[in-house]
Amino acid sequence: MGYEELIEEALATPFEGWDWSAFHGRMTGADDLPWGYERLVRERLPGTASLLDLGTGGGELLASLAPLPPRTAATEGFPPNLPVARRRLEPLGVEVAEHTSAFPGGSFELITDRHESYEPGEIRRLLAPGGTYVTQQVDGRDMEELNAALQGPPHEDRDWRLGTAAAALAEAGLDVTWRAEAGYPVTFHDVGALVL
Repeated sequence: MGYEELIEEALATPFEGWDWSAFHGRMTGADDLPWGYERLVRERLPGTASLLDLGTGGGELLASLAPLPPRTAATEGFPPNLPVARRRLEPLGVEVAEHTSAFPGGSFELITDRHESYEPGEIRRLLAPGGTYVTQQVDGRDMEELNAALQGPPHEDRDWRLGTAAAALAEAGLDVTWRAEAGYPVTFHDVGALVL
């Protein structure tokens, strides 16, 4: 497929939720982390009675973790993804809300968050005593070379890093018991994947 065709295909490709299957074989690097987020979450599910998944996208990952705790909820603040998440998760008994304000304090034994922004004080409010927050975030320098090459503005949160996040969580009264950081190159194998 030629350059123009790849761009046209990318612009016409529907993309909803967090379904990254369109990138298989066309982009590498995004899954080359030394830990497994899904494994970290699965290890904490047995015996957990309540779970909140922040920024669930279309609910793809959360649905794959079934059987889910008796009380499972999710948030999704990106309006196009909200109905996608509800279609996928509500049949599983998952309550899907637009924002965490829908839930009372101390509601969840486990809060999971893969790439969703968060407020440390809100995490503390939502966690039940002894609860756990598992998050995987993207550094504020993510793909900055590509952004610069395309003459885009610098990321608004360029200075946001693991140390910044850990300090803010600790300041909110949470114990940071494990943290790790990894950097890796991301390669787009065709212009269509980059456009998409």
